[in-house]
Amino acid sequence: MDTTQRTDQQQSADRRRRELLEAADRVVLRDGPQASMNAIAAEAGITKPILYRHFGDKSGLYAALAKRHTDALLSSLRAALDAPAERRERVEATLDTYLAAIEARPQVYRFLMHPAEGSTPPGDQGFDVGKHSAPLLRRMGEELAQVIEERLDVGPGTQQLARVWGHGIVGMMHAAGDWWLGERPCPRAELVRTLADLLWGRLAAAGDKAGGPGF
Repeated sequence: MDTTQRTDQQQSADRRRRELLEAADRVVLRDGPQASMNAIAAEAGITKPILYRHFGDKSGLYAALAKRHTDALLSSLRAALDAPAERRERVEATLDTYLAAIEARPQVYRFLMHPAEGSTPPGDQGFDVGKHSAPLLRRMGEELAQVIEERLDVGPGTQQLARVWGHGIVGMMHAAGDWWLGERPCPRAELVRTLADLLWGRLAAAGDKAGGPGF
């Protein structure tokens, strides 16, 4: 098999994989945590064995969906952090970007972070959410830690402190956002301001790292 043929086959496989992920997304938007492999296969017009062939197993499909949405969210968060604004404004914009994302697609958020409540179709166990949600949050924490380390001068032990802050901020956003999405106790803008107030002490005092892009 020559290189051109292999490339064409890989492109075809990648295209088919994207189509299956888009079908899975449609089911998740409709069913949230109740999304099943049966429903996803039916939406894509294929059988479950074909779905498994592309993703290995249910965990493989969940991981692919999680990466798809986490990549998009991280891209939006980076854009908020890079916006030409004062530091406080960028902190609030970053918090708001996360909350706006889970508010806009609550079923996707619940699918990624919450196990299905109630019964699933016979022979189709629910997705093992707990196995995968922690790595998603850990990835976001490491990404934010890297941004903090690159942009802020917080003195000795910067790398460790950046990781503490990165994971702590992500944990705060996740816990507060989860509670807020479920209960809606206040407008999103009020929650953003309150969380920014909580973070602002050390963030306001820290200087920008010399030669860095600024925070």
